[in-house]
Amino acid sequence: MTDRETERLEFLAAAGLADAARAPLPGDASTRRYERLTPPSGPTLMLMDQVAAAESPPCDPSWTPQERIAHGWNATARLSAGRIEAFAAVAKHLRSAGLSAPALPALDAPKGLALLEDFGDALFARVIEAGQDETPLYLAAVEALAQLHTVSTPEVLHGPAGDWPLLTYDETALQGGADLFVDWLPRLDDRLAFDDTAIAEWRAVWAPITTEGAARASVMAHRDYHAENLIWMPERDGVRRVGMIDFQDAVRAHPSWDLHSLLQDARRDVPPELETLALDRYFALRPEHDRDDFMRLYAGLAALNQARILGIFARLIARDGKPRYRQFMPRMWAHLNRNLTRPGLEGVAVWFDRHVPSELRA
Repeated sequence: MTDRETERLEFLAAAGLADAARAPLPGDASTRRYERLTPPSGPTLMLMDQVAAAESPPCDPSWTPQERIAHGWNATARLSAGRIEAFAAVAKHLRSAGLSAPALPALDAPKGLALLEDFGDALFARVIEAGQDETPLYLAAVEALAQLHTVSTPEVLHGPAGDWPLLTYDETALQGGADLFVDWLPRLDDRLAFDDTAIAEWRAVWAPITTEGAARASVMAHRDYHAENLIWMPERDGVRRVGMIDFQDAVRAHPSWDLHSLLQDARRDVPPELETLALDRYFALRPEHDRDDFMRLYAGLAALNQARILGIFARLIARDGKPRYRQFMPRMWAHLNRNLTRPGLEGVAVWFDRHVPSELRA
């Protein structure tokens, strides 16, 4: 038995779950693991297992951009390092906003273990695959975002495992994410090569978008808000029908961030007419936004995020030996190519035309 398994058993015993049946869930691209716990009586629960030492440190709010880069990827761009403390604090904030985030009946943050309320398996993507109409689900998800965007966004979240800073998705984090593209695409496809001049140009063309995105960060962003991280809970009312999970990387960001994550998904096609309908619903609920101005930054940040995700997929394939992520890349290229035609992205589009031939963008 490993030391980590001993810690899990001790945690479960302390929570009164020594006799619970344990069923591991399939892994994803992260260092977290989950188990579904079925006790002899009472509801099922989820065990979240996130070893803090498996990640580089989270971002200290006092660090300079240079210090953040020196401390690694999490301090540069991910910010929270997926910590249990972050999950617990974000969950409390979401519930206080009238949204559905799992309750945490027990946690041991130093050891990276937590018990979560079990929302079940009705992920949006799975229930849609089973034949349910996707439109009500997407509209409900947008309504939940609109509600989240109406509440104040504190600089510090007060959670059951202590205070946690809600950091801004700033220029360093946004550009750090975008740079995954130039770092990892050439390692996946040897037809691509970006010299120092190309990389300097890359950063220069994104600078207006990262600067504006940081300056206009005003709401909590889940940051991974899509059909694989939302659970349909029709027994609840209103926006509480949207069960949210995997929000430990939440940040303060522009309100478009979760919208484009949801509506320009890497893993499933969202029809353009549904994207438009969902955006119509958002603007009806948040009429203070100037739609044209909002959509300009929506396209810019979506394109940056798509470049970031292409870099992540390339890293997962080339470094981590996970070829299944290749299947998602054509969809990301399609989203990126479409966004590159939008106003405000002319400089980025020229960079791609110069350095990434169109036949490689598919």
